[in-house]
Amino acid sequence: MPRVDVELRIAASPDQAWAAVADVESYPGCMDNVESVTVIERGDDRHRTTAWSVRLKGSVLRWTEAEVLDPEARRFDFRQVIGDLGDFSGHWAVTPNGAAHSTVSLHVDFDIGIPLLAEMLNPVASDALRENAAQMLRALERRLVTADTDTGVRR
Repeated sequence: MPRVDVELRIAASPDQAWAAVADVESYPGCMDNVESVTVIERGDDRHRTTAWSVRLKGSVLRWTEAEVLDPEARRFDFRQVIGDLGDFSGHWAVTPNGAAHSTVSLHVDFDIGIPLLAEMLNPVASDALRENAAQMLRALERRLVTADTDTGVRR
């Protein structure tokens, strides 16, 4: 199964970066490629189900995922329960990178769900997902930097 790994060092504390990563419902407001994210069920503080709609290379992918959040580890794992891909799972993570910086990473494992075309389509899908993930991370970075500028906080 193909895997996409993207990470970005961000000028934000780990707690600030984690708050931004975990707030998936705010993604459409700061990420051009994310059309919508809706929390459709909250099992408890650590478990939720979300519905996503994301533009990817001229197409719109839709899926619903089960998420398990671990605020102490600053990580949340996700797994598609229904959607456009055959399989889609992975995790977001925030790791400290000094007192005022963090590394935010997104790791995705996927299967397009069309075995006869997988050899041809997996590399194209990997590139598109990698580009999309990088855009998401840069959007989170802009959001965090803009928030600091708005409040007058300097890093």
